[in-house]
Amino acid sequence: MSNERTPLITTGVCGLTAVACGAVSDGSPESSSGSPSKDPRKLNTFFGVMVPTILSMFSIVLFLRSGFVVGHAGLLQGILMVIVAYTIISLTILSICAISTNGAIQGGGAYYMISRSLGPEFGGSIGLMFFLAKVCACGEYVLGLVEAILDVFGADPESHVSEGVRVLTQGYWYTVLYSAAVLLLCLLVCLVGAHIYSRTAFIILLVVTVSLLSIFISSVAVKPQEFNITHKGPGNQTFRYNASYTGFSAATLRNNLGSAYSLDYSTNTVMSFATVFAVMFTSCTGIMAGANMSGDLKTPSVSIPKGTIVAVFYTFTVYVLLFILVSATCDRTLLIQDYGFLQRINIWPPFVTVGIFCASLSAAMCSMIGASRILHALALDHLFGLPLAPAAITSASGNPWVAVLYTWALAQCVVFAGQLNAVASLVTVFYLLAYAAVDLACLALEWASAPNFRPTFQLFSWHTCLLGILSCLVMMFVINPVYSSGSIVLLLLLLLFLHYRSPTSSWGYISQALIFHQVRKYLLMLDVRKDHVKFWRPQVLLMVANPRSSCQLILFVNQLKKGGLYVLGHVQLGDLDSLPSDPVQQQYNFWLSLVDKLGVKAFVDLTLSPSVRQGTQHLLRITGLGGMKPNMLILGFYDSSTPEDFFLQDAAFCDSSIERGSEGEYNFGVDLPSLQAHFPPVRHVESPRWLSPEEYIGIVSDAIKMNKNVCLGRYFFQLEGEGKDSKVDGSERTIDVWPLNLLQPGSRDYEDVCSLFLLQMACVLNMSGKWRYARMRIFLNVETESSDQGWVVNEETFRELLKKLRIRASIKIVPWDSVVQHHTQPEAGHPAEPNQALSDDFLSAVNCMLVDHSSQAAVRFLYLPRPPAHHSQAQQYLSQLEAVTNGLGPTLLIHGVTPVTYTDL
Repeated sequence: MSNERTPLITTGVCGLTAVACGAVSDGSPESSSGSPSKDPRKLNTFFGVMVPTILSMFSIVLFLRSGFVVGHAGLLQGILMVIVAYTIISLTILSICAISTNGAIQGGGAYYMISRSLGPEFGGSIGLMFFLAKVCACGEYVLGLVEAILDVFGADPESHVSEGVRVLTQGYWYTVLYSAAVLLLCLLVCLVGAHIYSRTAFIILLVVTVSLLSIFISSVAVKPQEFNITHKGPGNQTFRYNASYTGFSAATLRNNLGSAYSLDYSTNTVMSFATVFAVMFTSCTGIMAGANMSGDLKTPSVSIPKGTIVAVFYTFTVYVLLFILVSATCDRTLLIQDYGFLQRINIWPPFVTVGIFCASLSAAMCSMIGASRILHALALDHLFGLPLAPAAITSASGNPWVAVLYTWALAQCVVFAGQLNAVASLVTVFYLLAYAAVDLACLALEWASAPNFRPTFQLFSWHTCLLGILSCLVMMFVINPVYSSGSIVLLLLLLLFLHYRSPTSSWGYISQALIFHQVRKYLLMLDVRKDHVKFWRPQVLLMVANPRSSCQLILFVNQLKKGGLYVLGHVQLGDLDSLPSDPVQQQYNFWLSLVDKLGVKAFVDLTLSPSVRQGTQHLLRITGLGGMKPNMLILGFYDSSTPEDFFLQDAAFCDSSIERGSEGEYNFGVDLPSLQAHFPPVRHVESPRWLSPEEYIGIVSDAIKMNKNVCLGRYFFQLEGEGKDSKVDGSERTIDVWPLNLLQPGSRDYEDVCSLFLLQMACVLNMSGKWRYARMRIFLNVETESSDQGWVVNEETFRELLKKLRIRASIKIVPWDSVVQHHTQPEAGHPAEPNQALSDDFLSAVNCMLVDHSSQAAVRFLYLPRPPAHHSQAQQYLSQLEAVTNGLGPTLLIHGVTPVTYTDL
């Protein structure tokens, strides 16, 4: 057991250590390579759980602060404090047992279990809180040890001459100096021989037990005594007190029943219930020692609950008996004015002295070891990036020496408090918050109702978790509202930091389970029968053949969705009958990684189909859930142009930016080279087309038949400034809307469903972030030379409509008599066909009109005529659309079939 990766049994004294009982790793085989045993799970309940837990709970308070608690609070309030403290930790123990018994545990401490159960956000934030709690506890134990040393070896404050063994000068800066020396000793041991403690835990427990037995025996064996106690006060004042040890006395017990909060001689502040409870609660900070040993226990699901509960019950009994003993044998002056009074009244004072030194030094060293292992684990998990990166460095034996140095430096800052009582409130608040976080973690697992959360320990419920959280938070604010508020803010900041930093891992995310639980509930509440037009929003299915040529359109539609559903759809051609497995399932990670790279808020839905048309029908029918289903289909334009490769233009897809994240960041199995290799090169001129014009127009017709709005996007590869890092706000952009069906001049209805849908979509785009300050122009085509001057009335009517719809746009009147004259008029008595053949001159004239008026626009919205009913006219229909939009720039052809505007409240 000489390797630093082997379990440290006595590091249970650390209480909340994450790796106090073994180095935390990511589950790598190296984590146990240093152990010569074939089966590392060899500890039973007593040695693996009870010993470290009892030691950690007997550290300082047992010997140095029992009289302090009873003297100030009295026996009744002292026992009340013990009951409250043990109630809080008992509720937390239930949560610890539940988490630690939920499946096989490979090793590591509380941080490892919680982070792997709840994901990086909870794990990282709680882990850092554990680390801070352990650092503060390390400083507190060192201050307690120095206090005990000065009780024995400290020079008399009244005398300037050393007497016997009392040779150490006292004072604030001397206390800090002695604390620094003790910390340096702890540092050297932690750097050189931390493995020694794996053999000494039981011996230390025996020493502490002998010291404890000597105290109980002394209460009977030692005769009543009188003591003179001297304290140095502010300035040069000296205070003298006469105190007595009465032995068992009913009068003494009666006098010590009530509280008598007075001045604390170490801090010169008046004590209260909160400050005394804060000191007393530091004895309850070791309940996770057994859970930290989980990877080394033969049967953790049995040992952790049984050993922890027995240890807590044992220490509770000892504290209650000790409180009763001191309150019945010592007067209040002795209890309040001498922290080390147990040495004065012992049959052999070195019994207590050795016990204090062993417990304090062991606790301080193990706190440093445990805190350093937590920090090392956080560094290995890359949760906080560069600041903690050096803490991942280890020695040849696996000792995280840099993390030890970090811990030593922070603990050195803590000892500047100068007195144990001064730092007790901070330590207690940190531990209470850590316990509340553990209860919250267990509550989240319980409320998430994940089928795999089946702990073998069943004596818990969400009620106990919630009660544990509330009790911890209440006591935090009772003890110190300022420290409590600051620590909660720190925890929330850590959660937000890790959430927005989005560290990816393969541990699983409790946030995902909770989100799923809530989303399912709210999706059931989203009733499609309650839909109303005034709350309509675009829910888009964008069909993507190859993202390499479609990224700009994907980015543009992300702005167009206005908080609605956005799904990227793709059809893989094939027949499942002829394939050994479904090829689509393996592609999802690549598409989701593409979504992450582009920074769009979109889902991905893929399907396998013999044809693109059938696949698109599948997606239109089955994409979405409940009230969140696509109401709009967007397609790229079908033409003969050669697409451009966006991957070669965006720096995010270039080799120079590979893996900008940390080295160990989990990428769900998709790195940049594999992402680039997955999507095929763009189509060349000679490449065969997987989609015929007839099938393409058939997709448009199918969508309209299914009551879906249709948009065709052309020239969007020319659109710039849509990326996630772009600072464009639209102030230099123009949105042009042509609401008239330009291929049917006879139609003058600007208020049909399709025209109003165009206006709505242009308005939606104008409300998005990158288009918010863009100018919107609406072009009204009129025949000014005709005898019918109704267009003037139509213009006024249209202006009133825009006012009712709250659309801010400028209206441009475009005379198009010269264009209409090229249009072939139907013969008298024959109605105009919706897809009749149009002359090239007319199409060219329409295109010239659009170029003349909209050449400078950033994007154009045009009316998309209804596609022909017969597939034989598909090529003609496409040719007309291509001729009209030729050379325009980014253009969206829209055919709306659903009412989307509303003028009433």
